[in-house]
Amino acid sequence: MSIDFKKIKNHLMTGMSYMIPMTVIGGIFYAGSIAFGGTAVAGEGMVIKNEFLLHVQEIGGAGLFLMIPVLAGYIAYAIAGKPALAPGLVAGYIANTEIMIGGNAVKTGFLGALVLGFMTGYLVKYMKKIHYPELIKSVVPILIIPVVTSFIVCIFYMYILANPIGMAMGGVESFLTSLSSGSKIVLGIIMGMMVTVDMGGPVNKTACLFSIGMMAEGHYEFFGICAVPICTAPLGMGLATLLAKNKYTQEERDAGKASLFMGLIGISEGAIPLAVADPAKVIPSIMAGGAVGGAIAAVAGVKDYAPHGGPIVLPIIDEKIWFVIAIIVGTLVTAILVNLLKKPVAQTELADK
Repeated sequence: MSIDFKKIKNHLMTGMSYMIPMTVIGGIFYAGSIAFGGTAVAGEGMVIKNEFLLHVQEIGGAGLFLMIPVLAGYIAYAIAGKPALAPGLVAGYIANTEIMIGGNAVKTGFLGALVLGFMTGYLVKYMKKIHYPELIKSVVPILIIPVVTSFIVCIFYMYILANPIGMAMGGVESFLTSLSSGSKIVLGIIMGMMVTVDMGGPVNKTACLFSIGMMAEGHYEFFGICAVPICTAPLGMGLATLLAKNKYTQEERDAGKASLFMGLIGISEGAIPLAVADPAKVIPSIMAGGAVGGAIAAVAGVKDYAPHGGPIVLPIIDEKIWFVIAIIVGTLVTAILVNLLKKPVAQTELADK
C-alpha cells in the first residue's frame, strides 16, 4: 500500500491553519507583556512585576500552550472528521504537558502532537468502519470512539513512546556535560541544533535546562550559546517569508510576521506553524542557522546572565556585539537556506490562501 504524501500534507496544513490564530494570540500577548514590562534578572529570566502585564502574559501563555493541542486535534479532524477532534485535542494536551514516566519528566511538545494527531486520526478512521450493533450506533461517534481512542492513544504514548524519549533526553544531557570540556565550536554547533530542532520541545528544553544548571555553577557562557538559536529560528523563518513571498501562502506569510515579533522576544515557538507546513525543508534550515549562531556565540564567549534568549536580553549579555552578530548570521543562514530549498507556491494556491 503506497503512502499518499499529498493527503498527509493536507492534514498537516489543516492542523496548521487552525493553530496559527492560537500562535498569533499567544505570541502577541506573551511577547508584548515582556516587551513592555519585562526585566532581565540573573538566574530568573525575564521578570514582570506589573500585575496587569502579568495577566496579559497569562493570556499569551494560554495561546502558546493551546496551539499544540489544537494542532493535534485538527490533524486528527482532517483525517477522520468530528469524532477525532476531541481525542486529538486530549492527546495533544498530554504531549504538551510534562508528565512523570519512570522517574523522568517527559514533554514532547509539537513533535509529540504531530505523531499523536496522526495516530488519533487513523485510529478513529478505522473505528468508524466497524459495524456496530443498532442499539449503540447513536452513541458511537460521541461516546465510544472518543473515549476508546483517547485511552488507547494516550496510554500508548505514556507507556510506549514517552519513557524512551525521557531516557534519551537524560542521555543527551550527559552527552552535553561531556562536551563542555571539549571544543567550543562543536559544543556551539550541537547546542544550536538542539535548541532549534523542536522549537521549545524536549530537545530544546534539555539543552536549556543543562545551561541553566551550569549557571548555578557560575558558567553563564552555556546559556550565552542557547540565547542565540532560541531566536534565530523564528527570526529566520519570518525573514524568509519577507524575502521570497512567492514561496509562501498568504497564511504562511501572516505566520511569518508573528514569527518575527516572537523571535525578537526570544520565543522559539513562533517558527512552529511554518515548520509544520513544510518540516522537511524548514527543520534542517533552522538547525543550520542555530548551529552557525551557536558556534559564533561559543567561540566569542557570549555570556547570558538570565535564562532567556533573543535580542530582548541584550542589556545583560557579555560580548554584546558578538551576540548581535551571531543572531544576524544565524537568522540569515536560516532564511537563505530555507528559501533555496523551497519552490514557488502555485498561483492558484496563493489566490486561494
